[in-house]
Amino acid sequence: MGYQRQYRNDSFAYLKRLRRRSATGIVPLPWGGWCVSDAEMAQALLRGPEFNSGRSGFFGDLLPTRSAQIEVGHAVRNLLRAHVPQYREALAAEVARLPPTTQWPATATDLMYRSLADLLLHPDTPTRVRRLMDRAVHGGIVFQAPRVWQRARAELLRAKFLAALTEQVGHRRENDAGEPRDVLDAVLGACPDELTARTVAEVFLTMYRSIVAPVSASLAWAVLLAFSHHTSDSPLPWQADWIVREALRHRPMVWMVGRSVPRPAEFGGIPFQAGDTISVSPYLLHHDEQGWTDCEEFRPERWAQPAPHGPYIPFGAGPFTCAGAAVAHVLMTEALTALTGDARLSITGGDLRPAMIEGAVPRSFTVHRTVRQVHDTGRR
Repeated sequence: MGYQRQYRNDSFAYLKRLRRRSATGIVPLPWGGWCVSDAEMAQALLRGPEFNSGRSGFFGDLLPTRSAQIEVGHAVRNLLRAHVPQYREALAAEVARLPPTTQWPATATDLMYRSLADLLLHPDTPTRVRRLMDRAVHGGIVFQAPRVWQRARAELLRAKFLAALTEQVGHRRENDAGEPRDVLDAVLGACPDELTARTVAEVFLTMYRSIVAPVSASLAWAVLLAFSHHTSDSPLPWQADWIVREALRHRPMVWMVGRSVPRPAEFGGIPFQAGDTISVSPYLLHHDEQGWTDCEEFRPERWAQPAPHGPYIPFGAGPFTCAGAAVAHVLMTEALTALTGDARLSITGGDLRPAMIEGAVPRSFTVHRTVRQVHDTGRR
């Protein structure tokens, strides 16, 4: 039980303590499996067959082949990329509606979801389905609910949402709309024809969660980190793109990437059997002292130059890199730009220790946003 208390208190600090205790560069994890903590060994593993064979675990057993997984990922990426202007317009409207004081990271989740809602399920989708999608945002489906009774309610909501989505998939199969209008259309068009409507609905739900959760959590980290370090009334000294990149380095939401070893192998002198879990931590790689100058510091200005940088894998690496990595970066950068372009932000209650809620998510903090007054010098 001792490790659980330390892990809950500061998961990143606990992971670094485990790394310091290891003489082999491979850390046994108290909850099972192993983490390759040596940066050079980890990067070799990320490029090796042990991490890059078979299907990605992201979709579980929903899709039958790796090629089908790739097809779905690319279809959703292409849909979002093509509709960035629509997202930008919706984002501006949602930012304009924000009250002066908001609670984060919940507000980040609301903001990203509302800005993307019409791209997830287009406005002509039946109201009942869209309402269930609305409820899912804070109903324990995007982020797991902390309490047992909340998780039980989330399962009921998930079942209702999946049933409604399954019905909608059946309807769309009978009424082909041509070009994809939303993420559900993109998923449906990319999934193999033999998949059941229920399975297609589950694939959509997987994509829905994977779009809203990491983008909103990473946006919240960007705001927290930027305004913990810049507290004056002057405009931010960094470009939004630099802030997002540095937030993804300093506090990656996906902090551990694991795979089952497909066959007996040896790493760092330690034998592994087929089925053993071996992981690489983006957090540890992003805080490698050999690869990064001042790795413990939040320094967005380091991204003013394109290279060289240390190991950087906020969206994975190799063949299993997230297909939507570039689009996700655009969504976050656009959101941070919209929030800060004509306003001054400050925070209270910030804590840089992560809460582990299906990834490293910021703990609750308050954002105060003051819109700057624009003076019309031409007025008489």
